[in-house]
Amino acid sequence: MSNSNLTKRAIQNAFLELLNEKPLGKITIKDVSERCEINRNTFYYHYQDMLMLLEEMCKNDFDHIVEMYPELNSLEECLDAIIQVMKLKKNAVMHIYNSGNRSIYVDMLWKVCEYVVTKYLSTVFPDAPLSDYDKQLVIRYFKCSCFGLVTDWISTGMKDEYVEDMHRILHQSKGVADLIIANCYKQWLPAK
Repeated sequence: MSNSNLTKRAIQNAFLELLNEKPLGKITIKDVSERCEINRNTFYYHYQDMLMLLEEMCKNDFDHIVEMYPELNSLEECLDAIIQVMKLKKNAVMHIYNSGNRSIYVDMLWKVCEYVVTKYLSTVFPDAPLSDYDKQLVIRYFKCSCFGLVTDWISTGMKDEYVEDMHRILHQSKGVADLIIANCYKQWLPAK
C-alpha cells in the first residue's frame, strides 16, 4: 500500500473514531488531522472537505457489502448484510443519521438496498420470466421495503430487539416475492 493510501486510511480511521465519540457537526478537520497526526494541508491533499471524506467512507461500506455478499438467498440475508456493517459502527451511524448531512448516508443506504435486493432476486429467481420494466418494479418494491425497515431500525436507536422484529416481519411475509413475480408473469399470459 502506498504512503498516500496509508494516509487516507489513517484519516478515515481517525474520522471513524471521532464519529464514534461525538456528533458529525462537532468534528472538525483540525480534530481529524490531530487524531491521525497529520497537518491540515495533508488532509486537504486527500479530501476537499469533511463531506467528501464522509462520502468516500459510505462508498467503502457499500463496496464492502458488495464484496462480502456476491449472492443473497433471502430477504433476511439482505437485511443482515446491511445490519452487520452498520452495527460495527453503531455510534458513527447514529451520529451521521442525526446530523444535517444525513442525506449522504441515506443515498448510500438506498444504493445498498437496491444492490442487496437485486442480488437476492437474481440469485433466487434467475430465470423469472419478467420484462425489464416489471423486474425494475419488483426491485423498487423490495428496495423500499428494505430501506423502510432499516431506517425505522436506525430511528429507534438501532436496538437489537427491533432486528428480531424485522426478522419476524420477513418471516411472516415469506412467499411474497414468489407471489409478486408470479402475478407479473400471469398478467401477460393470454386469456383462456
